[in-house]
Amino acid sequence: MTQLSASTLASLAPALPVPAYDRSALAVGIVHFGVGGFHRAHQAMYLDRLMSRGQALDWAVCGIGVLPGDVAMKQVMDHQDCLYTLVEKAPDGSRNARVIGSILEYLFAPDDPEAVIETIAAPGVRIVSMTVTEGGYFIDPVTGQVDTGNPAFNADLVPGAVPATVFGMVTEALARRRDRGLPGLTVMSCDNIQGNGDTARAVFSAFAERRNAALADWIADNVTFPNSMVDRITPATTDADRAEVSAELGIEDAWPVVCEDFEQWVLEDSFAQGRPAWEDAGVQLVDDVEPYELMKLRLLNASHQALCYPGFLAGYRLVHDVCQDPAFARYLLAYMEQEATPTLRPVPGVDLDVYRHKLISRFSNAAVRDTVARLCAESSDRIPKWLVPVIRENLAAGRSVRYGAAIIAAWARYAEGTDEAGQSIDVVDRLRARVMTAASQTREDPLAFLRQRDLFLDLADDAAFVDAYLDALGVLHGPGAKALVAELAA
Repeated sequence: MTQLSASTLASLAPALPVPAYDRSALAVGIVHFGVGGFHRAHQAMYLDRLMSRGQALDWAVCGIGVLPGDVAMKQVMDHQDCLYTLVEKAPDGSRNARVIGSILEYLFAPDDPEAVIETIAAPGVRIVSMTVTEGGYFIDPVTGQVDTGNPAFNADLVPGAVPATVFGMVTEALARRRDRGLPGLTVMSCDNIQGNGDTARAVFSAFAERRNAALADWIADNVTFPNSMVDRITPATTDADRAEVSAELGIEDAWPVVCEDFEQWVLEDSFAQGRPAWEDAGVQLVDDVEPYELMKLRLLNASHQALCYPGFLAGYRLVHDVCQDPAFARYLLAYMEQEATPTLRPVPGVDLDVYRHKLISRFSNAAVRDTVARLCAESSDRIPKWLVPVIRENLAAGRSVRYGAAIIAAWARYAEGTDEAGQSIDVVDRLRARVMTAASQTREDPLAFLRQRDLFLDLADDAAFVDAYLDALGVLHGPGAKALVAELAA
C-alpha cells in the first residue's frame, strides 16, 4: 500500500492521475477558511484543473482551520503534503478519481493566529475565500442585520485581543496591508447564503467600523466581495470511502473526498487584484448572481430540507433511497413547481423544468451514498435562510404554503428526538436543547415549535400558514410521514 504524499506521486501515475505540474513552483495566492469536503471537491478542484493546464500557478491555496475540530484536518494535510484523492461518482456507477494538488499548505489558527494574519497580509495573497457554513456570519435571523452583540464578535474587538474569528483575523490582516501600503484584496464567500458576498461585506464592514472608522473606509474602497453560487453534493468522508480508495486505487489516503459528478459555480466578476482564469475551468462569470443563487437555494437546498425530515422519520437513512421512492419524488417535484419556482426570477440559460428533474436524478445517485442525517443537521441555520423566505413570499402573494408548512412541521416532529419506529434521533443543531424542548411540547401545545420567532419570524400569527402547519403536524402525529408525503404527492 502506497502512502499518499509528495514523494510518492510519481509512483501512482498513470493508474491514478496526479498533478502534472511542479508543486514546488506554486505560490500561494488564495487563503481559504474552512477546508472541508466541499471546498476540496469544488474550488480546489477548479484550481487544480487550471494548474494542470499550466495556468494559475501563482494562485495556490493556503487552507486555514479555525474550529477545534479542524486539528484533525491539519494532521492529515501535514502528513500528506496537502494532497488528497477526489473521487467523482456518476449515477451509472462509473467513477473518476485523481489526486488534487492545488492546496499548498494548511494552518491551524488556534495554534498560531499570527501566522494566519501574516499570510493574509503577504503581498502575493489577493483572495481570501470562505466556506464557514450558513451559521458562521454573525447575522441575526430575525432582523437580517449583523449581530453585533455576539460574544465572539465582540471578543475580537477588545483592545489587544488575539483574533480568534475569521472576521477578526482577516480584518487585522487588512489593517496591516493598509499600514504597509499594500493593495486590498477580494473576500470571496462560497457559503449557501443568499447574497453571500453582500453578507460578508456587511459583517466585515460592521466589524471594521467598530474597530476603526478609517479602516472601514479603506476596506470599502479597496476590498471587493463578489457574490457566488456553488453546487456539488459532497457527503462527509466515511471509513468505507477510505477503504474503497485503498482497495481500488492502492493508496493510503486518510481523508479522500467523494462527490457526485455534477459541478457548478456561478461567480460575480468583481475582484480587487485579479483572479485565476476560472472561466477556462468551467466557472460561469456573470454580472448578477442572484437568479442562479435563488434557484439553487430554493430548489436544491430547500428540497434537501423537504426530503430529509419525513425521510428520516419514515426510516430512510440514505438520500438516494428517499428519492427512489416514487411518492417522495412526486412530492419534491410538487414542492419545487408549486411553491419554490413561483418565487424565482428568470435564470439566464436555464430551463427550470429540466433543472428540477435533474435535481431528482442527482438526489437519486446511489453511488454517492449521501446520508439523510447530514441534511437534517444544523436545521436552525438552514430553514430560516432557505425555506422561510419562500414561505413569506408566497404568503405575501396569496399563494399556497402547504408544502412549506409541511416541511416545518416535519422538522418539529423530527426534533422530538425519535423516529416512527421508536428509534432515538441524534439531533445535531447549535440550538439543539431549545428546539427539542419546543418540539416536545407540540402534542399538548401544537404551536410551541412555531413560536420560536428568531427562526420563523411571524409565521405563528398567519392563519393560512398555521392551518396548513397544523394539518401536516396532525398527519405526522397520526398516520405518519409516508402518509403525509403521499397526500402532498397527490
